[in-house]
Amino acid sequence: MARSTHAGRAQRLNAAFDLIASGYSLNEAAEALVERFDLSRRQAYRYLQEAQSIKRPVEVSAPTIPITIKVPGDVVVKLRAYAQASGLTIGETVARAVLRFLAKASRHG
Repeated sequence: MARSTHAGRAQRLNAAFDLIASGYSLNEAAEALVERFDLSRRQAYRYLQEAQSIKRPVEVSAPTIPITIKVPGDVVVKLRAYAQASGLTIGETVARAVLRFLAKASRHG
């Protein structure tokens, strides 16, 4: 069986959170998760246990698409250092930078 994606995991956790918030018993909520997501009862209870410890639904991230780009070596060194220092991945760092650039470019025509 394939490992779940971050987005899929977040969706199941949010579903568990919603079931608990709606007043379902743990048994009813587990059964609903099993049916909806084709989980084992054990997996469903793990999601419910985690959902009980959060205050609000978690963010569901958009799926990512790998791309290949070429940048100068000195930029790569700076990018890796920034990503490591910030705790972000290189992909997250690049995505944030590109979004800022595009937002700024769209304001300037």
